[in-house]
Amino acid sequence: MDLELIFQDRATKLGKSNRKLIVVASLIDKPTNLGGLCRTCEIFGVSALTVSNLHYINDKQFQHLSVSAEQWLSVIEVKPFQLIEYLEQKKTEGYFIIGVEQTAKSCNLMEYCFPEKSLLLLGNEHEGIPANVIQHLDTCVEIPQQGVIRSLNVHVSGALLIWEYTRQQMAKEKEQRQNV
Repeated sequence: MDLELIFQDRATKLGKSNRKLIVVASLIDKPTNLGGLCRTCEIFGVSALTVSNLHYINDKQFQHLSVSAEQWLSVIEVKPFQLIEYLEQKKTEGYFIIGVEQTAKSCNLMEYCFPEKSLLLLGNEHEGIPANVIQHLDTCVEIPQQGVIRSLNVHVSGALLIWEYTRQQMAKEKEQRQNV
């Protein structure tokens, strides 16, 4: 049986919804950030999380923060050199590719409406998203900030966008139920 189907089956048995959101963390290299993201993704019903190397899920720091979320979430290996090809494949499957990055043309998260089929690409902790990868994104979204420090921790940024996506989808589902 396909590993992704096993994870979906587990989620279905638990009554968890699998949203059409993929979180791509293949540029992140700190196990603590990946473990925290894994936990966040599982909690909010993300359909898949990509990492650059599946060995991260065996790291003690990863496991400490994930608290077993990797057992209930589809975790896929997409190496950085495979990233553009993966993004283009997901575009052909109907996913809207969203970079979490501050750019001259990025949208404010407070004003952004997530498509149901969304893929969030998170940048490297220090370098962000490389320019050659940004060219393959449909848009970039940034989190409005009030302080002096220029950026949030990548796990925190990811969690905020995952929650906003989830909040918007839950609001749409509620509206659909009320209109029935």
